[in-house]
Parts: sequence; C-alpha cells; structure tokens
Amino acid sequence: MWSFFGCTFCAMLYVTVMGLKAIKRCILLGSILLLSSCGGREKPDVPRSGQAASSETVRQCMAALKTKSVRFSGLPNKSFDNGCRTIDTIKLMDFGTPATNLGAMTCPLANNFTDWARYAVGPAAKMYLKGEVVRIETMGTFNCRNVNGGRSGKLSEHAFANAIDISAFILRDGRRVSILDGWRGSAEEQAFLRRLHQSACKRFGTVLGPDYNSAHANHFHFDMAQSMTNGTSFCR
Repeated sequence: MWSFFGCTFCAMLYVTVMGLKAIKRCILLGSILLLSSCGGREKPDVPRSGQAASSETVRQCMAALKTKSVRFSGLPNKSFDNGCRTIDTIKLMDFGTPATNLGAMTCPLANNFTDWARYAVGPAAKMYLKGEVVRIETMGTFNCRNVNGGRSGKLSEHAFANAIDISAFILRDGRRVSILDGWRGSAEEQAFLRRLHQSACKRFGTVLGPDYNSAHANHFHFDMAQSMTNGTSFCR
C-alpha cells in the first residue's frame, strides 16, 4: 500500500515541479519578448547602407526641388570603413543648365547649387559677358579623401558628398571662362567670376576660391558645412 501511494505522490510531485519550471520559463520568455517589443518602438530609425532617405528634412528638401521642376534621382546610402559616406544623397538629372561630373550630392547642397546656377550664373553671364551659359564644368562632388587631399587630417566635405568644385563655364558662342584663367583675365571675366563668388557666399557654408590658396587656383569650392559659430559662411 505504501509503495503504491508513495509512487503516486512522487509522480504528482514531479509533475508539479516540472509544471512550475515550465511556467517560469514561459513567464521569462514572455518578459523578454515584451521588453524587446517595447525597445523596438522606442529605438529611433538608423539609416543603413542601401536604405532610402527618410528624414523629414530630406523629404522637405526633395519636395522643394520638385516644386522648382528639378529632376533628380535618389541614391542608396553607402558607408565606407574610413568614415566616408553618402547618406540621403541624390543625383541631379536636369535643372536647366547641364553640368559635368555631377555625382552623389546631399539634398541641401543640390538645392543651393541649382539655385546658384539659375539665379546667379545666368544673370551674371548676361550682365558681364553678354552671353548665355550653356554648360557648367565641375570637378565632381563625392570624393573619399581628406582636406586638401592630404594623407592625414580631417575628412573633406567631399567625403560626405556635401561639396562641389566648379572649374569653368561654357557660353553659347563657344567661349570658355575658367576659374584658372578668368580670375585674373579680362575685366569682364573678372567681374563675372567675382560676382558668382560673392553670390555663392550667400548660399553655401564654405566658399573657397583662387584668393584663398594655390590649391584653389583653378576652381571654386562650395560646401554646406557651417564654419562659423554664428551660422554665417566662411567665404575666401
């Protein structure tokens, strides 16, 4: 008799203990899942390589470009081991004046560049050169390198697709006005290029030209970095 009841009691105890363990495991698993779901809602979205641009600022910038009838295409996000990256960038397709060597650009850079081309380059060409600019020659936008191309130092804004270098302007009559030759060229060329330089200082965070140093003798450098603490541009 004792053997029977003893075995029965042991079996019931085993089932109870195992049941409690199972319940504890379920409670623990449920807690983990609950915390995970809560954390997922609170964690902000982080752009990853290949992810489309999604920030409100970028959406507003793209909407502004569309309003101005600028054609462009969005580009995938990319990050590189050395810190260079192209995040929320676009490629300009058509904004009225053809431009060479345009690659990935941040939307604010593209927006200010197209405005500069439309509202500064065109009118200045008519005023000083009595002609029409039909092409803007650039030295590119994205370039994974340090400032001034050095082996050490901080990354250039080109490393983030946040800068563009302008080298020359082609007029409808065939004339080519380059930064290298025109900066100290004829009176008309000098006036034209200096007007464009001054206008750029109102649109970009950093503007560098031939008077800054010899490295910029052949181009204007524009980028969107705010170099001054009060938000004004660094214009040289």
